Amino acid sequence: MNSLLLQYPIYGAEIQCPHCRQTIPALTLTDTYLCPRHGAFEADPKAEELVHLQSGRHWRLWKEDWYRQHTHPDGIRFEIHEALDRLYTQGYRATRVIIAARYQDLISTYLERSTSSWRHSGEMQKPKLYGLPVEFSEPATIEPRWDVINFDLEKEPGAPVRYPYFRLLE
Repeated sequence: MNSLLLQYPIYGAEIQCPHCRQTIPALTLTDTYLCPRHGAFEADPKAEELVHLQSGRHWRLWKEDWYRQHTHPDGIRFEIHEALDRLYTQGYRATRVIIAARYQDLISTYLERSTSSWRHSGEMQKPKLYGLPVEFSEPATIEPRWDVINFDLEKEPGAPVRYPYFRLLE
């Protein structure tokens, strides 16, 4: 007897749409999930990604949240900017941005850098994004979450806040 699980994609019979978080069904005997609002998402079992067929955007799952995987610096910068706005509207102020190391080459040219000769004899200060100090994460081999999540915002007061892309669309 065939297992029912083998008839569904890798994430099971249903998932939450990465865009709208509505529960969407898998199409049996395929690797596809279908959202009535956003269309088809194909599960790639080798890459462990969900691909939105209409836009080509890739998503990965970490602790029941979908995180968009960026291929262009504007995507990650936009996501960080939206998260900062959301944090501000909740009454918090970000103090630091920690970006996944896998984005370092992609985003480095967009970071603000300045020299402060009057302070540190011409040493480079930490790079900044939107006026906040930027650090890059540990490699994913050390902390596996950084293979999926995109960034953390450190806020005052409290611990870092993670932002999966879809939550910004609420």
